[in-house]
Amino acid sequence: MSIPRNEVIVTADDVATPSKTKQILKQHDLVLKKSLGQNFLIDQNILSKIVSAAELDKSRGALEIGPGIGALTQQLAKLAGRVVAVEIDQRLLPILGETLSPYPHASVVHGDILKTDLLVLFRQHFEGVDGVSVVANLPYYITTPIIMKLLEEKLPLENIVVMIQKEVADRMAARPGTKDYGSLSIAVQFYCEAELVTIVPRTVFVPQPNVDSAVIRLRVRKTPPVEVEDADFFFAVVQSAFVQRRKTLYNNLAARFFSKENKAELEALLHGIGIDPSRRGETLSMGEFARLSTALRAHGCK
Repeated sequence: MSIPRNEVIVTADDVATPSKTKQILKQHDLVLKKSLGQNFLIDQNILSKIVSAAELDKSRGALEIGPGIGALTQQLAKLAGRVVAVEIDQRLLPILGETLSPYPHASVVHGDILKTDLLVLFRQHFEGVDGVSVVANLPYYITTPIIMKLLEEKLPLENIVVMIQKEVADRMAARPGTKDYGSLSIAVQFYCEAELVTIVPRTVFVPQPNVDSAVIRLRVRKTPPVEVEDADFFFAVVQSAFVQRRKTLYNNLAARFFSKENKAELEALLHGIGIDPSRRGETLSMGEFARLSTALRAHGCK
């Protein structure tokens, strides 16, 4: 009987159960570090949703960040043709060696993901695979820097499926006109199509974090949804529009790009591209921000 490619097959050796996780921690006398955001998942149903969202098969690869003791890594190895896990905590390497011993196509790299040359890592480990997805339970305290590194380095990625703090996931997937919509929403959606997969209660972790989590899937776009002449300037305009959310677009932009003497030029510029100066940044679509950055750049703003 054939097995659907995304179905998690639960075995007795799987790490993601309360008893097995506690057994491993006790056996290795491992005290988890809050400073590294170590909260280990102990729920097979959540794991199944994560790996299913990544759409893996034996022709594809998976990059995991912060594998912990290997609960998710095991499931990725059952489905993907190649798995690489980057772990910063050297104490976990022997445990991962045991957990992943049945999977010769899964390897662990000791290092800090924010300092790792990912293009080199891809060349060394993912040569010949049809596509690679990042699949991970990310530490809350460095979620955004990791996501932006993955996107800005223009890696050959298909999906980024990550479990992160629910509040941050809501912001990444937010639409214009909502309270969660902001510069992070636009930065992520410039590179990806964002979709919330599932909400994850804090009770399915050891130890329990203080907040609920969510799994988000970011499908990496081949091209951005809007055309901009200078991506760095586009993002600078976006960020300036949200510096003080309660202020109007006009006030935020004036503070960043115009002197007191030429503020009137900004009002004329906004009217000229069909944007009411009294609107707030959270109401603008990505297309409107693209139009705005083009106009400001043409005006000589830097």
